[in-house]
Amino acid sequence: MKTVLERIEECKVVPVVALEKEEDALPLAEALIAGGLPCAEVTFRTAAAETAIRFMKGAYPEMLVGAGTVLTVDQVDQAVAAGAEFIVSPGFDAEIVDHCIANELPVFPGCITPTEIAQAVRRGVDVIKFFPAEQSGGLSTIKALAAAYTNLRFMPTGGIGINNLNHYLAFDKIVACGGSWMVKGDLIRGKDFNRVRELTAEAVAVVKGMERS
Repeated sequence: MKTVLERIEECKVVPVVALEKEEDALPLAEALIAGGLPCAEVTFRTAAAETAIRFMKGAYPEMLVGAGTVLTVDQVDQAVAAGAEFIVSPGFDAEIVDHCIANELPVFPGCITPTEIAQAVRRGVDVIKFFPAEQSGGLSTIKALAAAYTNLRFMPTGGIGINNLNHYLAFDKIVACGGSWMVKGDLIRGKDFNRVRELTAEAVAVVKGMERS
């Protein structure tokens, strides 16, 4: 069986989802799968996150579903109980990272500075979320950090969209890019899941185009 990281690497794009209503979880999952991205990072920014993860994994067990914007150990446990297969935090939180490692749960802590990265690396973390990516210097900053931390790989998120996706993915230290442009709140609130599918397919086309080149 493929590991969580291998599955993320296959997708190359991780849709970062904020769901206000539990009822939107399944049609959104269907749109992502139909668009070619059977993957989602469901953020704990909303009260619906835990149930949304449970709905997605219950209906589509083959879909890779993780929890994002995880701020506490309690949220880690809630997410895992609901079926989350990986944890993403916006910043480096030692308690969260240590808890995930102790429970053999893939975790991608948000890191920007060498000091944060050093703490992650010391714990054996070899893939970090670089967030907010564009606002923190983008690919040039990632390359500078990668030169110092040669075994580290990155999952940049923040300010990434269809117009700069290939720019990031061209660097071999990028595992995947997180993004919300295909799952924006107004599309979900408007039940425009056809558009979600179209935007998802567009992102997949960029990835496949790079693989062919």
